[in-house]
Parts: sequence; C-alpha cells; structure tokens
Amino acid sequence: MRKKLQVAGLGDLLEQPLNAAVATYLPLGDILLTPVWHEWRDRGFSVIIVADDIKDRNLQRDPRARLVVAEQGGLNHGMVVRGIARTSRDGVDEVNRRNTLRYVGPERTAMFLQELKGINLVHVRLEHGKLRAWDFADEEAFQ
Repeated sequence: MRKKLQVAGLGDLLEQPLNAAVATYLPLGDILLTPVWHEWRDRGFSVIIVADDIKDRNLQRDPRARLVVAEQGGLNHGMVVRGIARTSRDGVDEVNRRNTLRYVGPERTAMFLQELKGINLVHVRLEHGKLRAWDFADEEAFQ
C-alpha cells in the first residue's frame, strides 16, 4: 500500500462523482457521518449543506470536521482530510451548480437546481490541516 501520498498521486479520484462522508461533532461529542457531494478545488473541499440543518448547527458550535473520499471495494485509493471548516454564503450558487452538473449531469442540472430554489444553503470549506491519502492499487500481496 502506498501511503503518505499527495493529492496528485491519487489520479482522477477527486474528479469522480463519488460521495464523500463528512464528519461533524454532535453536542455530546459523538460523531455524525453524512454522505455529501464535494468539490476539490484550490487545495480544499467545498460542500454545500442546508442552512441550520444538523451539520450546519454542529459546525457553528464546533468547526472541527473530517471528510473522506474513497473508491468502494477492491484495491481502492482515497483520502481523509481533517481540519477546521469555514461556513459562509459566499460561492454557494457557483459550487452548487458545479457539483450538481458533475453528479447528475447536464440533462438534469437545471431541474435539480430549480427544485432547490428558495432553500437557504451554506458553503462549507474544508482546507486540510491534516491530509492522509492511500492507494492499494500497487499492493503486490493482492496481485
């Protein structure tokens, strides 16, 4: 297994429309894991969430977060980022449009975005404080 990889060593992993899992902290310290669409850009992840949902409330109280993206099954590769999440209204529409286009395709993007009109969204930005990336693809023991 290759460890201590940089993002460039993951190939197109972060361009694929894979769901990520974001971890936020509940009031009593338990972790809430939630699947999310993500965008890797400018050395960090952007995620769009609904304002005042449980993830947003968790991040307002405790901005520590984790995000993992990995291929499913087999000899996969992936990465985990942990750091302090910043939430804002800046960039919401642009990030949401790019993510929607990537995850649902051009045929369904306009319809999907129309259904979200009027919903108050938040842009969550997680730039890595700690990044761990791995790749099992070269694992000789499995070949």
